[in-house]
Amino acid sequence: MGVLAGVSGVLIGCLALRRAQATVEDCRRMLARQMHEGGCDLKAVRDVAVCRYDALAEMTGRLSFSVAMINGLGDGIVLTSINGRSETRTYVRSVVGGKGEQQLSPEEEEAVRAARLGLGPLITARASWDL
Repeated sequence: MGVLAGVSGVLIGCLALRRAQATVEDCRRMLARQMHEGGCDLKAVRDVAVCRYDALAEMTGRLSFSVAMINGLGDGIVLTSINGRSETRTYVRSVVGGKGEQQLSPEEEEAVRAARLGLGPLITARASWDL
């Protein structure tokens, strides 16, 4: 029993380390990008990314999307449209400092990340959300 708990702890630690390393790399890229761009209005919307995906099993064609519109401080919004066969639902969530004030979906997080890193305007959702 103790061995199983120890192995589980090591695996959880490895996953946490990988996520932390990915976050540090993202921060390094954001800082390098901001230094390269020089002086600009940090409050103006400047980073936009669109993540297209199939939100529902019955709908294909990547008609659902999340659009992140972020300023240089990491503040802005994520606009999400979930396309179904008979209706479309649209949601908006605010982003402060690169994080959603409400919990974001994986696709919304990917759009915010891509916008902050300047990877937009159009990206595709990752196949795996593990970093």
